[in-house]
Amino acid sequence: MSASGSPKNIPPTILEKLCDIVGEQRVLTDEVSFQQYGVDRTTVWEASPGVVVLPGSTEEVQAIVQLANAENLAVVPSGGRTGLSGGAVSKDGEIVIAMDRMKKVVAFNEVDRIVTVEAGMVTQQLQEFGEEQGMFYPVDFASAGSSQVGGNIATNAGGIKVIRYGMTRDWVMGLKVVDGNGNILELNQGLVKNNTGLDFRHLFIGSEGMLGIITEASIRLTRKAQELTVLVLGVVDFPSIMGVLKTFNDGMDLTAFEFFTHNGMEKVIAHSEVPAPFETASPFYALIEFEQLSEADLERAMELFETCMEQGWVEDGAISQSLSQAENLWKLREDMSETISQWKPYKNDISVSVSQMPAFIEKVDVLVAEQYPDFEIVWFGHIGDGNIHLNILKPDNLSVEEFTERCGGVSKQVAALIKEFNGSVSAEHGVGLLKKDYLGYTRSETELQLMRQIKQVFDPKGIMNPGKVVDAL
Repeated sequence: MSASGSPKNIPPTILEKLCDIVGEQRVLTDEVSFQQYGVDRTTVWEASPGVVVLPGSTEEVQAIVQLANAENLAVVPSGGRTGLSGGAVSKDGEIVIAMDRMKKVVAFNEVDRIVTVEAGMVTQQLQEFGEEQGMFYPVDFASAGSSQVGGNIATNAGGIKVIRYGMTRDWVMGLKVVDGNGNILELNQGLVKNNTGLDFRHLFIGSEGMLGIITEASIRLTRKAQELTVLVLGVVDFPSIMGVLKTFNDGMDLTAFEFFTHNGMEKVIAHSEVPAPFETASPFYALIEFEQLSEADLERAMELFETCMEQGWVEDGAISQSLSQAENLWKLREDMSETISQWKPYKNDISVSVSQMPAFIEKVDVLVAEQYPDFEIVWFGHIGDGNIHLNILKPDNLSVEEFTERCGGVSKQVAALIKEFNGSVSAEHGVGLLKKDYLGYTRSETELQLMRQIKQVFDPKGIMNPGKVVDAL
């Protein structure tokens, strides 16, 4: 057990039992570990665990949960801690179960194209494993180098390829979990067809740790996309982006369709020295990715580009001629979240149906301009699947507390607009602590009560990630 710690709410006898389960060196009580493992990328809450434990197996996770259950102690699962909604925050002296040691490949079946991995495997490592087998794991996003598979599943992560490949949920063939009762559940076991009643696997996907802890996952791999080509277009206004999307979606199969604003791109260029795609400055940009398997694919893309120019939607464009050029064009979008993090942005991760996007954006723009005339706004997102990110940048003259308070009031008005458009207050970042008060704008009270009842079944004492998403009954 690490020295110089003063655990909160965790009796010495419990610490000794935890040491018996995982070994003394894997029970951490020092402040450095608390800050490392007790918070995600939100900046609203201070990390305040009672102890951090690093198990090495499903059985050790089970033993920890059983101990917590017997002693009525709260547990917070901790993955890569890249979340943006406070889902992995430990602020009340909980036992943090960090999955960092559990990162092995458990099994691989090349016929079924299914790999079983421990939940602590980093997303990028799973992607690299797929490449080594000549296959592809398509769920991808900016934090792939540090996020963990279990956390991705617990939040049903999306990312930049959803328009072609769907969400994390679409790739999970089986799960091993430890529920709040301390039971080990093996769910679906990799089957494509399994019509034997309720599929509990899908309850744990997106559950944010409130039902239990994912310890292993069986993930489906697919064929790797070939000869990916990237096209960046300067677009005159947001409604025109929707015209571009429809034109390209109707004309060819896309692997990605992203958008971002000019001020966001300028910050990326200044921060990472990525070259601008072209000289023309447009208010919006669309990034389109497709497979160029033949000259006909390139010719078709150019025809669609010309159509968009003729319609007056697009002012200029650039297409990648090499892998390095494609990577640079992607950086304009993928580096945006990290780049603007220095301004401690207040983020809204929202979605509406693609057809409703122009009307919704117009109303949000009016609202934001009225309420934040002195704040800089950066928009970007996965427009091809209806997911946009509204980022309000903190001015230098405001503290984080003052800035958060000002933004919070308007977030309720944005949430009311989301409800009007039958959208979601969280498209891909989860609910956690940050979105909990806004959940009623997307889900009915009946649904929320059913969530609480489901939590009661799997976690009757309410020890699993308490306070996140919904409260226990």
